[in-house]
Amino acid sequence: MNLRYHPLRFAENLDLSAASGDALHLLRASARGAQLELPAQWISFCLPLSGRLRCEAQDSSWEIDAGHAQVWREGLLRCSARQPCGWLALAGSQAAWARYLRTNRHGEDGNADSGGADLFPWEGASSRDLRRLTVRLARRARDVEDDIEPLLEALCAALIDQQRDLHQRLQRCSGRTLRRRQQTLLRLLRVQHLIRRHPDARLDLARLARSASYSPCHLIRIYRDVFDETPTEYAARLRSDRAWRMVRETRMPVCEITEALGFESQSAFCRAFKHSFGLTATEARRMECAEPQAA
Repeated sequence: MNLRYHPLRFAENLDLSAASGDALHLLRASARGAQLELPAQWISFCLPLSGRLRCEAQDSSWEIDAGHAQVWREGLLRCSARQPCGWLALAGSQAAWARYLRTNRHGEDGNADSGGADLFPWEGASSRDLRRLTVRLARRARDVEDDIEPLLEALCAALIDQQRDLHQRLQRCSGRTLRRRQQTLLRLLRVQHLIRRHPDARLDLARLARSASYSPCHLIRIYRDVFDETPTEYAARLRSDRAWRMVRETRMPVCEITEALGFESQSAFCRAFKHSFGLTATEARRMECAEPQAA
């Protein structure tokens, strides 16, 4: 069976940097301090079941909440839990994933494309089916005599289904062959990740362009072609969404929200909030207080 099962307990560390690339590795962690280290070029799928899972890469760190999932293939990755957290991870080389993805096909140039390339970096709310299949896989992986290949194939199919939007975006990417378009999408998703993981920093278009190996002008054009907005507009939308949540879901003073979101002044934040939502932060909070009474 080309699946290695690794249960992790309190404060245990699993470093797979020297592991064989011909097998997938399933990790199950259920205690604080458990840590997983994955090599570059591997594809990994992480699913926190309870608590928050902390992820660290070369240029950023972030947390994944329970109920969300992540696919990663952008260099070295370290996953850990500082607080009590139950989580599952499935990781391996592209070749190890390709066996179960069953998406090998011929590109426009007549050359076979690797099925592993069909999983792109992604993070979001996990579907019920995806959670169910992952938990079933973890339970059955402990029995080395059990045939779990159909379950692995079903899980990979659920992962691809979870990324339907990305596969639709792939058709908009530049490139004469499927592989070229996949490379383009991977570059743009790298830019998205940098924007999403540095919400408090001012947008540095030159840095984003370098991360994707594009010129700033080319990055703006190709990003708009694929995602219907520029990197600057994407960053502004994320900041607006975060502003709305902070105003509606916290009791932070507006001056602290202004600083947390990186606005130059409180008046600048208030103008931007009114422009985005058509009402002031005070009015938004009054709505939140009135809704339970109306219900």
